[in-house]
Amino acid sequence: MNATAPRPVALVTGVGRTIGIGAAIAERLAATGWDVAHTYWTPYDSRMSWGAEDGASEAIGAAIRAHGARQLAVPADLADPDTPARLFDQVTAGLGPVTALVLNHAESVDSGLFDTTVESFDRHFAVNARAGWLLIREFGLRFTGEFGTGRIVALTSDHTAGNLPYGASKGALDRITRAAARELAHLGVTANAVDPGPTDTGWMDEALRTAMIEQTPLARLGTPQDAARLIAFLCSPEGQWINGQLLQSSGGLK
Repeated sequence: MNATAPRPVALVTGVGRTIGIGAAIAERLAATGWDVAHTYWTPYDSRMSWGAEDGASEAIGAAIRAHGARQLAVPADLADPDTPARLFDQVTAGLGPVTALVLNHAESVDSGLFDTTVESFDRHFAVNARAGWLLIREFGLRFTGEFGTGRIVALTSDHTAGNLPYGASKGALDRITRAAARELAHLGVTANAVDPGPTDTGWMDEALRTAMIEQTPLARLGTPQDAARLIAFLCSPEGQWINGQLLQSSGGLK
């Protein structure tokens, strides 16, 4: 980014924990020249095994501002279809028009073919697929940046067996994102999906950690920073020619 020019604004969803991928993305974007708005939703973290992290939003905000970036944290229930429009209103008013949209939020509660409830299935699709579509649509409707500068990156996953509603809804998000690469062509906005593979954010037990390491040629787990570096590249001018892709970034996991 040109240090003398105003910083463009990135909106990163699902930034609820300091150890998470979203926090790493937000800080990396700030370090590479972006102002950053980020969403969080404490009720989701509270019902998950890791629990809500006290002070996370403040700590993440401080890390972003340490890079000279402006920062805005917005609580956002993305299961509500009215949230995306309200969110863009708040971010535009607080920081300015959005140039990059990074979809990192997710509903992720393990269940398979036989134990998934209709309620859980619908909630996964509401948060992971419908909200992704509505956020991308809102971005497209409001984008005013120079042709070729707009970016959309969606975090996805190929984990479906035993995690059916999560995997299926992420598959839908893949297709929505790749459609955006074509349907937003008149704006010069690129859109890609990134699968970071199993990433060490504190949710794995030791048995799973060992199994994942054994299946990865580099003999380690992915880190949030691994994902963040790729996403910052995709959002940069150098990443412009990559468009409409589903990118595996998992260290060669078998």
